Amino acid sequence: MAAPHRSHRALRLLARPLFRVRDLFAVAAAVVVLTLCAGPVLAFPPAPPVAARVQAFVAENAQSVTVPADAAAPTVARDSFSSTPGYASLAAGGTNYDWAKLVLLYADLPLTDENVTVFVRWMRQENGTDDWWNRNNPLNNGWGSGGAGGTGTYDNLDLAAQNAAEAFYEIPGYAGFVAAFAASSPTAVTESAIWASPWATGHYANGAHWSQAVVPTVKSPDGTW
Repeated sequence: MAAPHRSHRALRLLARPLFRVRDLFAVAAAVVVLTLCAGPVLAFPPAPPVAARVQAFVAENAQSVTVPADAAAPTVARDSFSSTPGYASLAAGGTNYDWAKLVLLYADLPLTDENVTVFVRWMRQENGTDDWWNRNNPLNNGWGSGGAGGTGTYDNLDLAAQNAAEAFYEIPGYAGFVAAFAASSPTAVTESAIWASPWATGHYANGAHWSQAVVPTVKSPDGTW
């Protein structure tokens, strides 16, 4: 029975180196791991700030333009614009000049200085300046006022302006001064056309009953518009 005992012992002796080799590999792996963990950590350098990168790009790609000393600046045409008073704003103003402009506006005639000047002179010859709104009929217009010879009355000055503008185009005898207003003619030309028209039976004595003096600005009382 001694032989079997020796054979078992021999097998155990042969198996021992195998266990030692396996242990050796485990130790070696642990050493590698510890070495990697303990070693220096690799770090990439930080990127430059955005502003620095932009400056570097501009410096590398800079461009320049050379302008001749005799170069002339181009002429730029700019559109002009203007504003026209509206019906409500003229009524709110309430003066004799506002009423003159209102009639021209209703009649689709230019609101030029020449036209307005003639108009307020005309109003002065008809009703005076201090009471130019008399009977809400500044031009003593018979059209739509219910009074022959221009003695009628309108409910307000706005209606008076509308009827005056309508009369300009409805009565053929007024075509001469309407054309003068439309052309923004010099004041003397337009005034002569008014005198020659049948607006006033006396024709303003062909201008003898007409003043070219400056017309003061006078506002009408509340309730007239």
